[in-house]
Amino acid sequence: MSIFVREKSFYKTFFTLAVIIGLQNIITFGVNLSDNLLIGGYSESALSGVAIANQIQFVLQMLVMGVVEGLVIMASRYWGAKDIKSIKKISSIGMRLSIVVGLIMWAVVFFFPHSCLALFTNNESVISEGAKYVQIICFSYIFFSITSILLATLRSVETVKIGFMLSSTTLIINVCLNYLLIYGHFGFPRLGVQGSAIATLSARIIELIIVCIYMKRFERKIDLQLRDFLKIELGLLKQYVKLGSPILMSNFIWAIAMATQTSILGHMGAAAIAANSIATTIFQIVSVGVFASASATTIVIGKTIGEGHLDKIKSYAKTLQILYLIIGLCTGILLFITKDHVLDFYTISADARSLALQFMTVLSITVCGTAYQMPCLTGIVRSGGDTKFVLYNDTIFMWLIVLPASALCAFVFNLSPLITFFCLKSDQILKCFVAIVKVNRFRWIRPLDTYLPETKKSTMSAN
Repeated sequence: MSIFVREKSFYKTFFTLAVIIGLQNIITFGVNLSDNLLIGGYSESALSGVAIANQIQFVLQMLVMGVVEGLVIMASRYWGAKDIKSIKKISSIGMRLSIVVGLIMWAVVFFFPHSCLALFTNNESVISEGAKYVQIICFSYIFFSITSILLATLRSVETVKIGFMLSSTTLIINVCLNYLLIYGHFGFPRLGVQGSAIATLSARIIELIIVCIYMKRFERKIDLQLRDFLKIELGLLKQYVKLGSPILMSNFIWAIAMATQTSILGHMGAAAIAANSIATTIFQIVSVGVFASASATTIVIGKTIGEGHLDKIKSYAKTLQILYLIIGLCTGILLFITKDHVLDFYTISADARSLALQFMTVLSITVCGTAYQMPCLTGIVRSGGDTKFVLYNDTIFMWLIVLPASALCAFVFNLSPLITFFCLKSDQILKCFVAIVKVNRFRWIRPLDTYLPETKKSTMSAN
């Protein structure tokens, strides 16, 4: 019996979603890369300052993505069941939660910029540059939060092309404004890191305007209107919290863990900060297929459960695992081959360049683990309905193993940044053993009505 699914529709749906979401992700990460490259050519302290500031934004992104993932899991199931009204109500819940997250993050960063940045490094020049950047960029948080929910709602009903087009527009605007405002070309003021922040803020505002116009004039599958965001159903809210709160908590814990990792490396010098920023940014660009495969899996599995085809889930999961391994191997080879060439675009010290090369070599190995365990756990297991497992798994690995061991490497044994970095990424391999067992026991499959209010269960049974 073949381990591969023989349905052409499965591969068409999965790869169509993965490719388009991957292209969107590569453009989105391209915005960060353009900031990285242009600021990297301005000064190393500016690059390090922006890198630290972006860790705060990463916390925001992970929290918003936690809200988004809960939305997509539930909405994609209702899309399979062709229940458009419930999709609108879930979108309303997600929007409220996302806006609250954006406002809280804005307030913390705007009023306490130096305190936030000091958590990552004690280098005053880096903190100074980061503060200039973060006090402007924090105003983009609310625009990002709203846009993310709108795009997630569209993604849950398999409308993904608008996300790619939107990200492309944002990249072009951001690169052009960065060029003008960082260095002061064509009569514009030379603003350095502040110019980069203004460019990104402007791009986020335009991004939201475009997606709102699209929703109003062109979107027809769900016909989402402003009035839909004014309604909320308590029954669905309870189910959303039941399903989504573990995802939100998991993403928050993961974001804090990533920030802690940056803090550990940040106290090992400006060169380590710059190298980590470069390596991580390049890694994000190269590994878009990995993250896209997880997003595509969420929609495919969620929709299949919504349609009631639980008999297909096991064969889908087995095939997806093979695809993840192939994607991981290709990604690792690509990162290893390109690592020497991308650094030519940066104006950094010899120490930072050497460390960046070493960090990317480590990532070219660990990405094979990431490509398997991450979509298995956050794609298959979560979309199947078991959202608590990833929370427990990440908490144990990150806070009981990886971070304590890495802190010992950096601060007690005074080991090199390379060894510390490898220790920080070791969980990507270790989690594979857990993922293999968890996914192939198939105890994560939850039918659609598991998270439905009793009244809606009765309605669906009657239908």
